[in-house]
Amino acid sequence: DVGGSVRSSGINAEYGGVRGYPTIKYFPAGAKLDAEEYDGGRTADDIVAWAEVKLEQFAEPPEIRELLNDEVFAEECREKSICIVSILPDILDTGAKGRNEYIDTLKSLGDKYKKRKFGWVWSFAGEQDKLQESLEIGGAGYPALAALNIKKNAVLHHRGGFSKDSINEFLQYVIAGRIAPSVLRKDVPKLRKATPWDGLDGQMPEEEDYSDLDDMELEDLDAVKTEL
Repeated sequence: DVGGSVRSSGINAEYGGVRGYPTIKYFPAGAKLDAEEYDGGRTADDIVAWAEVKLEQFAEPPEIRELLNDEVFAEECREKSICIVSILPDILDTGAKGRNEYIDTLKSLGDKYKKRKFGWVWSFAGEQDKLQESLEIGGAGYPALAALNIKKNAVLHHRGGFSKDSINEFLQYVIAGRIAPSVLRKDVPKLRKATPWDGLDGQMPEEEDYSDLDDMELEDLDAVKTEL
């Protein structure tokens, strides 16, 4: 039993190319790939272990989720042993293209480490400022990344660049226990409800129009000064 993710069933012997008994074959879901014959041990533990390896091999990569509310944080960080928290630059600093490149980097790493079952979340500078303050992340600039183990009240900060190779090296150190974690000095707060990114470039805020000041009479200006 591997949690219902791998199913067993009988097949037509002629269709499956079965030439002897007992025979176990593996048929991947989705794409029409050729069946793979199992040639390992015959104990239940052997078969389950082999099935779990296949499950990891063909499993979907994790979703890289935007930190929109406390529910997302709970599912990805409180309920998992480790979650990878990324704080990206403001959209005005990167545009949609730059932000998507950062997210694609995280997706690639999420796929690489999917068997670790990490949580993966992201936000942008200042959007979840209380969380940033608690994790002490982003003070040196953006993008910033950290591995959080909230059950152990510990956080590990990535000090390198935001590239696949650099983050991969950091995660290898995290897994091997070669980085000393920092203890969270502040409780992780409840996250504010945020608006999902629309996938577009940011828009500069409109400036106030003060052109009508040129038309003000001098007595109006005197009145303003008097009020102040």
